[in-house]
Amino acid sequence: MAKIVIVGAGIGGIPMAFEMKELARKEDEVVVIADTPTFHFVPSNPWVGVNWRKPEDIKVELAPVFKKKQISFIQQKASRFHPETNQVEIADGTLVDYDFLVIATGPKLAFEEVPGLGPNGHTQSVCHVDHAGESGEFWREFVKDPGPIVIGAVQGASCFGPAYEYMFIAETDLRKRKIRDKVKITYVTSEPYIGHLGLGGVGDTKGMLESELRNKHIDWICNAKIDKIEAGLMYVTEVDENGQVKKQHELPFKHSMMLPAFKGVDALLGIDKLVNPRGFVLVDEHQRNPTYKNIYSVGVCIAIPPLSQTPVPTGTPKTGYMIESMVTATAHNIREELDGGQPTHKGSWNALCLADFGDTGIAFLAMPQIPPRNVQWASRGKWVHLAKIAYEKYFIRKVRQGVSEPLYERLPLKMLGIHRLKQK
Repeated sequence: MAKIVIVGAGIGGIPMAFEMKELARKEDEVVVIADTPTFHFVPSNPWVGVNWRKPEDIKVELAPVFKKKQISFIQQKASRFHPETNQVEIADGTLVDYDFLVIATGPKLAFEEVPGLGPNGHTQSVCHVDHAGESGEFWREFVKDPGPIVIGAVQGASCFGPAYEYMFIAETDLRKRKIRDKVKITYVTSEPYIGHLGLGGVGDTKGMLESELRNKHIDWICNAKIDKIEAGLMYVTEVDENGQVKKQHELPFKHSMMLPAFKGVDALLGIDKLVNPRGFVLVDEHQRNPTYKNIYSVGVCIAIPPLSQTPVPTGTPKTGYMIESMVTATAHNIREELDGGQPTHKGSWNALCLADFGDTGIAFLAMPQIPPRNVQWASRGKWVHLAKIAYEKYFIRKVRQGVSEPLYERLPLKMLGIHRLKQK
């Protein structure tokens, strides 16, 4: 009998638990440790931020689902990992033993790296459902007396999609309320150009997104470093392609949503040979830590080097299908080890993304996500908005049912080369 412990219950942790339970032997125990009683569908957070969804709409109670799937659930925060002794310490001081560990904690939101950033500062956030709920409350009052908006992503950010989504969704909401003419919107980003996305662009994302910004009368500043944020005022340094100061900006705002940089959660920071200096988990091509061979990791918490050096630091995003491919590879690799073998499976690391803009959107496919690519494609249209809504409903229903990857999901993804595994 083996005890397989998964820490985290988000986009990576939940599919990991379901898929591992399906692949584990009858006698094996699958345990999930998470500090939340609910799963929430992170891609819907921008909708919550403008009250197109309530937080409850995108949450699923975990205990009943895990009970149905015969997965043990410990609802506590992981306070420290102890890889030398194969234990996870949780908030009440208990040590949870494991034979295999899968770290799927997601990131820590590094608001403290920019003075005045975040919900405890002067900007809103849609990185977590609770933050998005607070943003929705703020938005409810903002639209009664609107003013300038600044939206974007700070230096070191790696997840740019939600910033674009939130900006365009907010713009759509303002138009529907017939108050768009009262609001100046500025997009401020560490990206070297619009549509870079931390990926060097995908297809014509640069042209498509610049066109959307122009059509909607949104100004932008790229290669931007946020120096500090005060109540109603953002101080921004814009640099040139060599990293030299090009212009200093002081941007007044009545509402701002800026994505922070990510780093590893506190329970991981400083653990030698398990994480890098930012606290992200080191993994090999099989999602396994090179030093602690019984530790795997999936999702945003793994270490991926930046795509390339940019004038202002940017990171590489870990997108949904990319994470699901990590999950499938990890589950199969652990089963191979349970059977006395060695890991042979690798995630496809392809990306298929739907970015909703409120009444239209952009979809892109990158195979693999990190260039050079075999396939890259981008398209836009109202169909993307509708597809994002459909995918939200589908994924939440899948979680409620405790299903990792039903047959009707496998077939089209296999045709695209997504989420299936590459053998050695």
